[in-house]
Amino acid sequence: MSTTNNTFGVAFYLKKQKTTQAGKSPIYARITVNGKRIEISVKRSIEENNWNATKGMAKGSREETVKLNKYLDQFKAGIIDSYQQLLLQKKFITVELLKEKVTGGDQAEFTLCKLMEYHNSDQGQLLEAGTMKNYYTTQKYIKEFIKERFKTNDKYLSELSYKFITDFEYYLRNRTPEKGQKALNNNGLMKHIERFCKMINLAVRLEWIDRNPFHAYQLKFDKVEREYLTKDELARIEAKKFNIVRLQVVQDLFVFSCYTGLAYIDVFNLTPANLITKSENNIWIATNRQKTNEPVRVPLLPKALAIIEKYKGHPQALAEGKVLPTLSNQKLNSYLKEIADTCDITKPLTFHIARHTFATTVTLTNGVPIETVSKLLGHSKLTTTQIYAKVVESKLTDDMAQLSKRLQA
Repeated sequence: MSTTNNTFGVAFYLKKQKTTQAGKSPIYARITVNGKRIEISVKRSIEENNWNATKGMAKGSREETVKLNKYLDQFKAGIIDSYQQLLLQKKFITVELLKEKVTGGDQAEFTLCKLMEYHNSDQGQLLEAGTMKNYYTTQKYIKEFIKERFKTNDKYLSELSYKFITDFEYYLRNRTPEKGQKALNNNGLMKHIERFCKMINLAVRLEWIDRNPFHAYQLKFDKVEREYLTKDELARIEAKKFNIVRLQVVQDLFVFSCYTGLAYIDVFNLTPANLITKSENNIWIATNRQKTNEPVRVPLLPKALAIIEKYKGHPQALAEGKVLPTLSNQKLNSYLKEIADTCDITKPLTFHIARHTFATTVTLTNGVPIETVSKLLGHSKLTTTQIYAKVVESKLTDDMAQLSKRLQA
């Protein structure tokens, strides 16, 4: 077989110097590429008198002979297929490279566990600790699945298929949670599949895998309504007087987020350098969302500005070079439960609800265009902001009432 740049051939022969005491000699495949040779054992043996050296195949018509010759044909077809794959990849083909391809040596480093380790090591420098914690949990579940389903510790990336993914999904749906943990709900399960998909996408970009097993797979998330505070609920929190200092601080931080839309980490990172004075009483926050690095420009509303003024001389804020005093997200959410109880709010109050409240109650409900809200929130896609727009039913009612008045005029 030849191409414009290569000559290629495959022949089977007996390696007589390795003949066993039983009189059987191992069969080898001799591969020739551009005049250079290399040999590969085919893991089969035969007596010399049953071997046709000229044709490179077993003699006779017995069933075992037919099976052996069929096996040799398939083995040769595999070598030819590997050669053609290298041609299509425009690789410089050597006998050593072809042998690695045939024996799977070229795939030795491209395993699922090594991909996960590479991804988590590489992305660990870029992603938040909380996000990486989730990736490590996904890695743990994949390793568990491989061990239980295949009785092995790893899989070649080339072995992954659509069925592998659906089997993994089934495994997660039926996995018995560890003591003290809740069973995975559908969206939690889908997040693990989504992280798995992102790691496989990395393998595709790195050319560690030829085809993406996720090509035909669709993530199936259940729609979840975003919790937010109503105008009345927000007013109750704003009006409440707390004698405990830590609750006062948490109240102010939460209200500040309700009127700026900043996530916890972006409030935490806010420094005086992020405050841009346009004119008197016209101050903007200019920052980048830590989660996505999207730029955020937010003109400060009076209530947010008042909170910044309140904490200008705060010792902790000054010592840390921050605009506001900070607490851990865990402590904030713990104290917010106390505030919720005190203000008769039954919703599971977390700091992130402040961002949702800004999107709905503070902006969209008051007629701020969704495109503007999207910019204020630092969303890269308008579709992300539309999740909030769908829950503002009172705004729809008001808009239709205004339309009705205009039509009757």
